[in-house]
Amino acid sequence: MSPLAVYAAHDALSRGRRYPEPPPAYRSEYQRDRDRIVHSTAFRRLVYKTQVFVNHEGDLYRTRLTHSLEVAQIARTIAGALELNEVLSEAICLAHDLGHTPFGHAGQDALNECMMDFGGFEHNLQSLRVVDELEEHYAEFNGLNLSFECREGILKHCSYNNALQLGELGERFVNRQQPGLEAQLANFADEIAYNNHDVDDGIRAGLITVEQLLEVPLFLEYHREVASAHPGLAGRRLVFEILRRMINRLVSDLIVSSATRLRESGVVSIAEVRAQPKPLVGFSDATRDLNHELKTFLREHVYKHFKVRRMTAKARRVVSALFDAFFNDPNLMPDEHKQTAARLEVTLGAMGRARAVADYIAGMTDRYAILEHRRLFDPSERT
Repeated sequence: MSPLAVYAAHDALSRGRRYPEPPPAYRSEYQRDRDRIVHSTAFRRLVYKTQVFVNHEGDLYRTRLTHSLEVAQIARTIAGALELNEVLSEAICLAHDLGHTPFGHAGQDALNECMMDFGGFEHNLQSLRVVDELEEHYAEFNGLNLSFECREGILKHCSYNNALQLGELGERFVNRQQPGLEAQLANFADEIAYNNHDVDDGIRAGLITVEQLLEVPLFLEYHREVASAHPGLAGRRLVFEILRRMINRLVSDLIVSSATRLRESGVVSIAEVRAQPKPLVGFSDATRDLNHELKTFLREHVYKHFKVRRMTAKARRVVSALFDAFFNDPNLMPDEHKQTAARLEVTLGAMGRARAVADYIAGMTDRYAILEHRRLFDPSERT
């Protein structure tokens, strides 16, 4: 790794962990974070959690796991170029979707509706809950006991009311401060990965065509470049050559534009980064507009496609039915979740029971949620 800039996250200057631990012997603090995330149960479950397409629809579509790996690789490139902490950036990206529900955003929206009277459901907050409370590995504490900086990066968004309950981790939302630069770049790495890879998956699924994508200026630019360099190229190779150029364009612009902002800001510490009125990591205006046009195309032609709408409608019904069944009768849940619901209900009432049910559902893979729905509502299914 290249030397770290003064405004990067340095291990020696970390705000530490919720529960003090001896320093690691052969790795850095942020390497310890990354390793704990990779070995977590929630991380393994991501292989069977969807991005856009339900897991069983095909073996080649992105899952939350493959997406997280792709985001982490993009983030490491950006961090290295900006002399930021590559390992911390990687750890944040590997953990950012740990709290996501089955069935992608459809599952999240459905669970949020179910939880509306009980504090709502935010998948970023749930990711933090996973690493702070729900993972069960260590004798001395719940969760993974990650560093402050990693937890800060995981909490990409948070409502004001929830931020008030998070102590120093919620202060930046209350005081309108910025997160560290590694957290800022992780947000963009996430966006670059899912936009371009949803193009790939959308074409593979037959929802969109290369011809339709020619109305997207960023795609058109690199389609012309590839066609000129490789006349007659078609199919998967054509799409990949275009997408890798698009990703490179976005990553390169983000690096150059962010480096310029950092230089012009004059920041010399993470504290000064956090005090800035706006994030310092970001695209140039021109590239931001190009990326926005790509996002708009995907929203209209992929996410609103009738086949995707059918899938999301089914997913919402599954999640809503599971929540209602488990909330009305916690005895339907496996013993450990039933016991958690009873324990939380003693201290928090119905809100505690609802949170235990949400934890159980959010932790499900697509396959498991479908199986649980069959077990509950199909009389011919074995329990």
